[in-house]
Amino acid sequence: MLKEIRFIRSLNRCFSLMTLITFSGILSSCVTQSEVEYLQDTDKRIKSFSAADVQDYRLKPDDELYIQVNSLDEAAANVFSSSSNQQSSVSKDISPYGASLLSYTIDKNGYVILPFIGYIFVEDKTISQVAEILKDSLNSILNQPIVTVKLVNRYISVLGEVRNPGRYLYAQERITVYDALGLAGDITEYGNRSEVILARNEGGKNLRININLTKSDIFTSNYYYLRPNDIVYVKPLRKKFWGMREFPFQIILSSLTVVLLFYSVLK
Repeated sequence: MLKEIRFIRSLNRCFSLMTLITFSGILSSCVTQSEVEYLQDTDKRIKSFSAADVQDYRLKPDDELYIQVNSLDEAAANVFSSSSNQQSSVSKDISPYGASLLSYTIDKNGYVILPFIGYIFVEDKTISQVAEILKDSLNSILNQPIVTVKLVNRYISVLGEVRNPGRYLYAQERITVYDALGLAGDITEYGNRSEVILARNEGGKNLRININLTKSDIFTSNYYYLRPNDIVYVKPLRKKFWGMREFPFQIILSSLTVVLLFYSVLK
């Protein structure tokens, strides 16, 4: 009889311990509203922020340029395109996919090779500067040339705690960090919005930049707008590791069921 009493007391302790662990797991998995909100501000009035100082993108080796040349000498201008049919189709809608058909790749030395013109050094120059250089070079060949230059390889990577991580191609001239997250399906409920990491290659150096998306001053940050080949990584909250996704509720509930069964039989 004494042994049975001791055994029942042990089962009671075990039951209490498992109940405590279960409730602790539930509490630890709860994500608060402040952890999933963007642009938190106690002041609800309309605010204005100075635009972020965004410098024009500087070209580098392996970049791809879509170059369209128009002139009064139409036949001569078509030499700079792979075919007149492709030229007309792309000119209607200059998208990164269509433009890649007519792109020129910058070599490792920073040059792009064009028909009749030859080697043009474009590394560390902006798109508008390249267009002006090409126009000046074509003045002696074509009658009133008009040069359009677009960057084709506009890619960004969004990784970590987002719904659809991956590498994304975008067409607009500028893209914000929120636009990038929108392409990836937004941050999950277990993503840390206050600790987002931006990886960027700048001047031959790889930079690691911390971004807080819960603060409104992100609008004035120099990193609000992304650049081609940027990587956005969303860190997970600590709660994810002990949260609803990974916590072994099924095993604990099965153990509680067995304990209750023994307890009811012995009692």
